[in-house]
Amino acid sequence: MFPEYDIIVVGAGHAGCEAAAAAAKMGSKVLLATMNMNTIAQMSCNPAMGGVAKGQIVREVDALGGMSGIITDETMIQFRMLNKSKGPAMWSPRAQSDRMRFAETWRLTLEQTANVDFWQEMITGIEVKDGRAVGVRTSLGITIRGKAVVLTNGTFLNGIIHIGEKQMGGGRSAEKSAKGLTEQLIELGFEAGRMKTGTPPRVDGRSLDYSRMEEQFGDENPSKFSYTETTPLAQQRSCYITYTNSDVHEILKTGFEKSPMFQGRIQGLGPRYCPSIEDKINRFADRDRHQIFVEPEGWNTVEVYVNGFSSSLPEDVQLKALRKIVGFENAKMFRPGYAIEYDFFPPTQLNLTLETKLVENLYFAGQINGTTGYEEAACQGLMAGINAHNKINEKAPFILKRSEAYIGVLIDDLVNKGTEEPYRMFTSRAEHRILLRQDNADIRLTRLGYELGLADENRLKAVDKKISETAEIIAYLNNKPIEPGDINSMLEQMGSAPIVEKQRAGQLIKRPNIEIQHIAEAVPAVKEYLSKFKADSVEQAEIAVKYESYIVKEHTMAAKMGELENYNIKEKIDYRNIPALSAEAREKLLRVQPETIGQASRISGVSPADISVLMVYLGK
Repeated sequence: MFPEYDIIVVGAGHAGCEAAAAAAKMGSKVLLATMNMNTIAQMSCNPAMGGVAKGQIVREVDALGGMSGIITDETMIQFRMLNKSKGPAMWSPRAQSDRMRFAETWRLTLEQTANVDFWQEMITGIEVKDGRAVGVRTSLGITIRGKAVVLTNGTFLNGIIHIGEKQMGGGRSAEKSAKGLTEQLIELGFEAGRMKTGTPPRVDGRSLDYSRMEEQFGDENPSKFSYTETTPLAQQRSCYITYTNSDVHEILKTGFEKSPMFQGRIQGLGPRYCPSIEDKINRFADRDRHQIFVEPEGWNTVEVYVNGFSSSLPEDVQLKALRKIVGFENAKMFRPGYAIEYDFFPPTQLNLTLETKLVENLYFAGQINGTTGYEEAACQGLMAGINAHNKINEKAPFILKRSEAYIGVLIDDLVNKGTEEPYRMFTSRAEHRILLRQDNADIRLTRLGYELGLADENRLKAVDKKISETAEIIAYLNNKPIEPGDINSMLEQMGSAPIVEKQRAGQLIKRPNIEIQHIAEAVPAVKEYLSKFKADSVEQAEIAVKYESYIVKEHTMAAKMGELENYNIKEKIDYRNIPALSAEAREKLLRVQPETIGQASRISGVSPADISVLMVYLGK
């Protein structure tokens, strides 16, 4: 009935879609198996992509040749660049998405991608032969052969939905959970755990009084995620902000005795940085209000996402509390919020390629690895798809360093440190974040994507042009003399000290509150020169000039860390035979089996002294 596939991807969420698209574009014959063809790329939680650190990941996925950035651009209803008041390392793009169009566009994109086939059915097992994944088994008892398998099961593995005292099996609202895979993986020797996440109620936007809320507009000149020629938004939908209050909190407390979280019915660990509303008022009892973001689900639908009100309390308590929020007095609920508990597999059981250590040619990506978020899932799916294709074609593994991409930071953190709660990316996790900005992801990664066969030649030409234009602008700014008479009026207006003799434009730009546009407006010759270039080249040049010393310092630090990465640990070592290592280091090194000294140094519990012992042992 079925041909043998090169790669079988199980699950069609954000990780599965990127894995299937990447492997197929690289030339593999791919089967994408999902329990429901109508929920491909479903935005299970909030209808948005990007955000702090997450936006950088989406741009990296795009720069490598992935699809999430393009599909976000084609289906967003609002765009904002977050943290513009801070330095460029913190700037993070975020888009409010049309939930239905996002999923539809992903599905149509996959349908139009050569080499992708689909199968709608639950996958209940993996075919393993001689320690290698060679296919999957379905709930109908069908065996489908494949050279590699990528599991991207999201929250579906033995998922349980909690609403008050009610429990039901499910991977998300109105969808059944997946059975069989966890049990088989445990039999194969994998360690499993439980995590939980939650979602807020959805309400009818026609029942809300937006005049009583704060309107949150998109950017005046909206940007986008993809480096391709996608079209920026010409019009946008607003979001709104309102707040809980003491009345809301008191009503919520009446449901605590039926709360699955407080009564111990939920065993899984939830995300500390995105707590439920009941958790917030319990943990932060001194606060009399919490912010609520009112987010439209699309261009035309009246459904609204109540961001900040995630809850698993009884549905009647949720509705009573909602109606005490300003603007929600007459709110009608479409469906209540709920918590979902599901199986995951600690990611220390993976190699940096996301291939499992126990079963060859078996890859895990997304929430099965203990992460949370569409963006974190998408980048793992992309990397798993790339590496599965490379592995079966006997090509070198594709691993990004921590100094190359947030994607590299995420995977390195997961594999070396593991996670005991849903892992979310933050800028603080990246020690080289001044290098890993959202504006230069194409410069960092597009050539790599081109060499993989994911990014096309037009992308590479665009990047090369950006690099050459940026260099030209930097040279101009560092050599262009500016007369005091031309610039002092602007400097005084900006509260910056006037100059008494000529200064190079680049020196002025290094001042904290002076931007390239200020100089361009004051000096017509500079404005005329810059008008020849694309805006992103000008921005890139300004960042390079203004933050030159920081960037140079980061490159130096990255190079030093890179030296440790070059010390390969070629043979498998029984660390129990190195008594000078601490007991914890022996245990952790034995379990992870790091491939380089650099990787070993980032394992939780391995000290600098342990690394010195290891280097002596290896003769380094």
